[in-house]
Order: sequence, then structure tokens, then C-alpha cells
Amino acid sequence: MASTDITSSRKRPDGTAEPVDAKPGGAKPDDLAGLEAGLDALDAVQIRRTPVREVLQSKVLPPVVAVALVLIVWELLVRAEVTEVYKLPPPSAVWDSATDMWLKGTLLDVVWTSVSRGLLGFLLAVAIGTPLGLLVARVRLIRAAIGPILSGLQSLPSVAWVAPAVIWLGLNDSMMFAVILLGAVPSIANGLVSGVDQVPPLFLRAGRTLGATGIRGTWHIVLPAALPGYLAGLKQGWAFSWRSLMAAEIIASSPELGLGLGQLLENGRSNFDMPGVFLSILLILFVGIAIDLLIFSPLERWVLRSRGLLVKN
Repeated sequence: MASTDITSSRKRPDGTAEPVDAKPGGAKPDDLAGLEAGLDALDAVQIRRTPVREVLQSKVLPPVVAVALVLIVWELLVRAEVTEVYKLPPPSAVWDSATDMWLKGTLLDVVWTSVSRGLLGFLLAVAIGTPLGLLVARVRLIRAAIGPILSGLQSLPSVAWVAPAVIWLGLNDSMMFAVILLGAVPSIANGLVSGVDQVPPLFLRAGRTLGATGIRGTWHIVLPAALPGYLAGLKQGWAFSWRSLMAAEIIASSPELGLGLGQLLENGRSNFDMPGVFLSILLILFVGIAIDLLIFSPLERWVLRSRGLLVKN
């Protein structure tokens, strides 16, 4: 069987025939090979392990330097006597307060009391806010009815819920969890709604074509595609949980509730113990930073890496 030439011809101005490549768009084989090689190079992203020295220089050294500068400026302000010492204690006095609590064995207990409440309340908020966000995002009637309420609750200061929670539930852990839920659930639900709204319609059509509808479509298509927005809502939800808990602990102090960071801060204010006040503020800040570094930053890197947006491992 005779082979056929897949080229066509066109006439030159002098009337002779000029062969033309019949590939789409008139592209030459060499051009297509170069294009394929370029696409392969883009797909084959080289992921390398970041050296420890580079990690220390880029991620550890900058915050350490920033903290050192804050402490230096703080000490200079104290020595310059910009205000009375009882209003602005030196860093050494705050360190002495922390050392005293450590020697008494109360420092870790105070931190754990607040952290355990915050994490448990946040997990409860995730369990409630996630299905609520899916319902609001996927059911138009529920969205029209509840969507504006969730946005309004998100803008409402969580401290406003402390008074009614105390009246409804009394001075106990249930009151603390109620304040956390009222502060965090709207943020988590709204974050998931935002993520679902940004899912490309093509993903949904492809899922329906493959039979992924209903719960299966939600689990395999909607949630993975909405993960960046959902993660942002979770991060904001934790921030609201922590702030709500601190507001509740500051206002609703009781021996039955134990000593948390909020109560420690309020006790320092009541006793005019400014080193204790500054210590409480620093511990609250430290817990917030630690949760972000240990939980949410790894999750964000995992999401970016799974989408090919993070080159370095």
C-alpha cells in the first residue's frame, strides 16, 4: 500500500509549488517539539529540601531580631522614664513574674486552662460551622434567610455575648463554650461559603458527568475545590475563638472556672500588678502565634503544595 504525503502545496510567485506542513496552525515539527518540551519542563517542577541554614536565616532569624528590637526599645523607654515605672515596668520585671509563676508550678496550668478551652471550643465551632456553611452555600432559600444573619454575627463583638451567656448558663465552662461558638461559627461558615462561591462551574459539571452528585459531589468536588477559602475561614475562626475566650475569661471571673490567661490579666489589673498584666498579654500573644505556626501554617503549605503553588519543600 503506497504511503501518502501529508503535506499540501501552494504556488510561489514564480508559479512553482511550495510544500506546506499540514499540521494544525501551520506549525513545524521542530516548533511543536519545542513547545512540548517547554510544557514538560513546567510540569516537572523540581522540589528540593530547603537547607537548615536557609530556614534559620529566612524564617527564624527575622522574628528573633524583631523581638530583640522590641525588647531594646522597651528597655530604652523605661530608662528614659517616659512614664512611671508602675505603668511601664521593665522587661526584667516581667521576666521575674514569669519565673515566679514557673517556680510555683502555676504557669503551665494557667496556659493550658485557656488553650484547652480554646481548642475544644474551636473544634465544636468547626463541627457546627462546616455543615452550616455548606447548607448556606448550596441551598438558595437557606442562603437568603441565614446569609445576612451570619455576616451580621461575624461583625458583632464577641464580648457582647458574655453577659447573656452568663445569665443563661451561669459561671461555668458551658458559658465559655457558648461565647466561643457564637464568635467562631459565623467566621467558619462564611469562609466556607466564600470558598464554595469561588469553585469553577466547570468542576461541578465535570463532577456531575462522572456521577459525583449530592453528598459524593460535595465531598469529592466541592470541598477540595473550596479548600483555600475554607482554610482562611478556619484561621479566622480560631482568631475569633481565642478572642472570644479571652473576653469571657476577663469579664466572667470565678474560682469555679479556674485560672486562665484572661483571669490572670484581670487579676493583674485589679492588683495594680503591671508586670503580671504584661506577662498575661505576652502569653496570650504567644499562644496565638504558636497555634498559627504549628497548625495553620503547615496546613497552608500543604494546600499550596498540593496545587503546585509551593516550589520549595
